[in-house]
Amino acid sequence: MNTNSSQKSKISFIEVGAAQVDQRLDNFLLKTLKSVPKTRVYRIIRKGEVRVNKKRCKPDYKLGIGDRIRIPPLRLGQQHDPNTYIPAGLIESIEQAVLFENKHLLVIDKPAGLAVHSGSGISFGVIDVMRRIRPETEIELVHRLDRDTSGCLLLAKHRQSLLEMQGCLRDNAIGKFYLAVVKGRWPEHKTEIGHALKKITLASGERRVHVDSTGQKALTRIIHITPGEEYSLLSVQLLTGRTHQIRVHCQAEGHELAGDTKYGDANFNKLMRKRGIKRLMLHASRLELPHSRFSTEIVINAESPDLFKRLIEAHA
Repeated sequence: MNTNSSQKSKISFIEVGAAQVDQRLDNFLLKTLKSVPKTRVYRIIRKGEVRVNKKRCKPDYKLGIGDRIRIPPLRLGQQHDPNTYIPAGLIESIEQAVLFENKHLLVIDKPAGLAVHSGSGISFGVIDVMRRIRPETEIELVHRLDRDTSGCLLLAKHRQSLLEMQGCLRDNAIGKFYLAVVKGRWPEHKTEIGHALKKITLASGERRVHVDSTGQKALTRIIHITPGEEYSLLSVQLLTGRTHQIRVHCQAEGHELAGDTKYGDANFNKLMRKRGIKRLMLHASRLELPHSRFSTEIVINAESPDLFKRLIEAHA
């Protein structure tokens, strides 16, 4: 196939093997159809063009061994190129950003502005860089961070550790802690936020999350507050892992995150830009891994970025 041209594929069928068991249908397709836009993948699932064992399935359907997946004809653009250009400086910086590694797991300090994976016009992400650095290792993302969020990102080096760590996340056995800078003075009595959250996809394909009583349970705990009139610094523990959870919970409380262009306050962002703040001020500061088959009980810290340090010092 000419990888530089757009072609339409034929109907194809894939039988699920042991390596794909328990994967979500959408995640399997996103990984398999790397050249197809994410919005298109979700559209063919929603419209029933993708069938599993001749039946419609939702994106969160968990694959079973022997499942037969029908994939409709698709317009394929440029295929994923393992030789995609990745700047040498970025490869070196990610190599130096490894915070923890053993035979099964890897934690890096993800820089702000770097997506966790390619797609939707992004030619490479953290996972692509790590696979370039560790070409003989089957590296997968255990969880995700927003592109503009920095800090601790957990990756698995084989499928067994991936499934175990994802199970630990579902059981809330992995501690996830963040630093956040929010608008105004955070009330000291507000230490838990429990608004249910619902995810929607706009016609443009953009994902949005809003507070909705019919949504998924979400719980955010504020464990330390450094209050101020203009902005406050929060230390936050995520007790659930919903998309954009901290950003939407803070927005719902009237204390939007600094630098948040999706859920933030434009006037506050403008004020913070005058202070040199031009990024989303959310940093995954700490991961606490439980004892498991693949790790001992361990705490992994990602140092606060300079911008956070500067704001903390200004409050001292």
